[in-house]
Amino acid sequence: MFLRETPPELSADIMDKGMVLAGGSSLLRNLAELVTNSIGVPCAVADNALLCVAKGTGAVLENLDLYKKSVMTKK
Repeated sequence: MFLRETPPELSADIMDKGMVLAGGSSLLRNLAELVTNSIGVPCAVADNALLCVAKGTGAVLENLDLYKKSVMTKK
């Protein structure tokens, strides 16, 4: 589960404020409710969910020097 690998201060924020689903799959009917019920974390679908991934990728590419270290890191 992703919360197991998340730093405690960030996972506390996620548990309190919830998650926002983005991308085309987030538009699957009742997915946010399923996630909320399955893991107990409030979950909602982003406004313009279809565009979020493309906009985020564009922002990273426009600022690649800032994000290069985290993008290129392998686990």
